[in-house]
Amino acid sequence: MLVDFNEFQEITIAGMNGGTGMMSTKMFMDEQGKIIHTKIHSGGSIGMHKHETSDDINYVISGEGKAICDGQEEILRTGVCHICKRGSEHGITNTGKDDLVLMTVVVER
Repeated sequence: MLVDFNEFQEITIAGMNGGTGMMSTKMFMDEQGKIIHTKIHSGGSIGMHKHETSDDINYVISGEGKAICDGQEEILRTGVCHICKRGSEHGITNTGKDDLVLMTVVVER
């Protein structure tokens, strides 16, 4: 199966999961999970939320940020992968001046 994000419409979201600022995203979704290309714009964040039924795998394409996962801070930078396992809680903040660009895979289990 091929997922071509060039064919997806980008949407802009304010305050995702109670976070701050803006983010732009393109998403593929089926019953097994999601693949999401996200740009968290400067000053933006995805608020703390719990993954009840899925693992959330976030690969940093570019930018700088931090994740808080189950109370532990993780520094995000290009080439780093942040994983929030099922049952865990996390939030992600862009700490840089440029977009924090992520490719996220959400695996339902």
